[in-house]
Amino acid sequence: MKKKPILCVGGALIDILLNEEDDFLKQTIGSKGGMHLVEPEIIKKYLSISQSVSATAPGGSACNTAVGIGRLGGDARFVGKSGVGKNGLFFENQLKNSAVSPYLIKSASPTGRVLSIITPDAERTMFTYLGASATITPEEIEDRFFKDIYLVHIEGYLLFNPDIMAAVLKKAKKFKAFISLDLASYTVVEESKNLLRDIVEEYVDILIANEEEAKAYTGFSDENKAITALANKAKIAILKVGEKGSYIANNNEIIRIAPASGKVKASDTTGAGDLWASGFLFGLTNGFGLKKSGELGSLCGYEVCKVIGAHVPEDRWEYIRSGL
Repeated sequence: MKKKPILCVGGALIDILLNEEDDFLKQTIGSKGGMHLVEPEIIKKYLSISQSVSATAPGGSACNTAVGIGRLGGDARFVGKSGVGKNGLFFENQLKNSAVSPYLIKSASPTGRVLSIITPDAERTMFTYLGASATITPEEIEDRFFKDIYLVHIEGYLLFNPDIMAAVLKKAKKFKAFISLDLASYTVVEESKNLLRDIVEEYVDILIANEEEAKAYTGFSDENKAITALANKAKIAILKVGEKGSYIANNNEIIRIAPASGKVKASDTTGAGDLWASGFLFGLTNGFGLKKSGELGSLCGYEVCKVIGAHVPEDRWEYIRSGL
C-alpha cells in the first residue's frame, strides 16, 4: 500500500538538554513547564552557571513528530529554516538518518536552539532562541512542499509568527490536505488566543492539547469539560493527560486511551507530546482507527519519557514496529 505523506512544519532547532534541581529554575526568568523566547545570551548564561553536563540533539516540536513518523516507517517530511553552519548541517543529516525528507530553507542566521531544563519530576522548562527559524518569510512557504501531501502537521509555536502560520494553513488548504495542530505550550495559547480561535474554526481538522494547553484554550481544568470543549472546535480533538492517558473525541464520541505501562519511571517528558502525535498521525493515515492510533501514540510517548531528550533508541523503535 502506498504511504500517505505527512508534512510537519515548524522550527528547525537544536535541543540542548540540561538536568537540574528545581532550585536552579529560581535563577532563571522562566515559569516551570513553560516555553520562553530568549536571546542566545540567556541560554549561554544558564549553561555557564550550571554544574551539569549538557547534551545536544536536533529538535523542535514538529521536527520531533516527523522523526517519530519516519522511525515508524511513514513517509515523513519536514519544512523549516536553518542556518548554513555546522549546526544546520547536523540538523539536516540527523533528519535524513531518521528517514525524514528535509525541505530546509537556508539562512545566514545561525540555527535556532532550545535549552530544556529537566527537573527531577521529569518536567521540562524551555528557553528558545529561534535564530534562523525567525527569519522565514511567507514567500518561502512554497507550493512544492505541499503538492502530494495527505496531512500537514503544524506546531503551535508558529502562532508567534502569524504571517507564516497563515501561509502554511492556506497552502495546506489549497492542496486539500488534512490539517493537524498541536497547541505546543500553555504560554503559546495564552498569548495567541484570538488568532488561535480564528484559525482552528476555519482550518484545523485535528486539534491536539495537553491539560495545561486545554485549560488555557477552553478555560476548563476538568478533563470531561475540556475534551468536550475541544471537540466543539475540531473534527478530531485530543486531550493528553500525562500519566493518566488521553482522550480522543470525534463525532460526539469520546474514546479513553489508557496510558502505556511499564516498569521504567519517566526520566524526562521532553518530546512526549510530539511523539504521541507521531504515533497517532502515523496510525490514522494508515487506517488503524482512532483507538489503535491513540494507543500507538501513547506507546511512543511512553518510550520517549524513558530517555533524556526526544529521541527514542533504535532498539525501542524496533520493538514498537514489531507490534504494528
